Amino acid sequence: MKAAIVKAYGSELEITDIAQPVLLDDSLMIEVHATSVNPVDNLIRAGYLQSMLPLPLPYVVGNDVSGIVTAVGKDVTTFKVGDAVFARPQSMQSGTFAEYVVIKAVDVAHKPANLSHEQAASLPLVALTAWQALVTKANLQGGQKVLIHAGSGGVGSIAIQLAKHLGATVAATTSTDNLALVRELGADIVIDYKHEKFEDIVHDYDVVFDTLGGNTREKSYAVLKKGGTLISIIAPPDTSGIAEQFGVKSEVFFMWASGEQLAQIGKLAEQAVIKPLIDKTFPLSQAQEALNYSQSGRAKGKIVVTIK
Repeated sequence: MKAAIVKAYGSELEITDIAQPVLLDDSLMIEVHATSVNPVDNLIRAGYLQSMLPLPLPYVVGNDVSGIVTAVGKDVTTFKVGDAVFARPQSMQSGTFAEYVVIKAVDVAHKPANLSHEQAASLPLVALTAWQALVTKANLQGGQKVLIHAGSGGVGSIAIQLAKHLGATVAATTSTDNLALVRELGADIVIDYKHEKFEDIVHDYDVVFDTLGGNTREKSYAVLKKGGTLISIIAPPDTSGIAEQFGVKSEVFFMWASGEQLAQIGKLAEQAVIKPLIDKTFPLSQAQEALNYSQSGRAKGKIVVTIK
């Protein structure tokens, strides 16, 4: 099968023929119709996450999939051949920039019927990240206030929509070019980080969702109320003691695969509560160009790679 692989850390992707993955008893064989790019794909390729994700070289890139089930492991009862599905596989499973992928059934959900494979493939990693940050970790409730950084990005664009669905007041940071887009996504307060300081605009917030780290995270503690929560997806954890000084909580997490959560996200997509935001689509033959475009920081929403 055709796949986009990394032969050495720091090298560009190579499109080549490799063996089809082997079906496991608890897994599904999925014919991949589309996948999408996430910033972590470039971090892994560059070798920055070797200690966390010691993938054997060469490896297939990719963390999102939408496609059709072509074979079912003997222990699986929840899916059948022909089902349209989407998923974020576990980190050490086979990558998704390939014609076929094997994924544990517990990490898979049925594709929302109203979404194309391209739209569905844009969701799993970013939507699970937003869900786990806002629902699982922060327990965001109606009437609370949340600040979401990088509101026009893959994670931020879904987080805004999810937070509004949960009944929260949403403030979001973005660049000048994306102010209108972030308003359309549902943000109540839109902050142009190039010309405004978010810490001067929002105060006494219940939750901050940090997707940037660094100075942005450090400044974010000041906008939280006492007992508020900062959730970050950018390592390393804050060990400076700033959170304690402000009387707030701080947590860093790395998202995990979950078919159960993805099924709930899929229902919201079917109700048009969550709408995928896709910037650009590339064929598999241009997978490296897709990663380069992601690295440029110009994308609004997600970058999709079509396989079939």
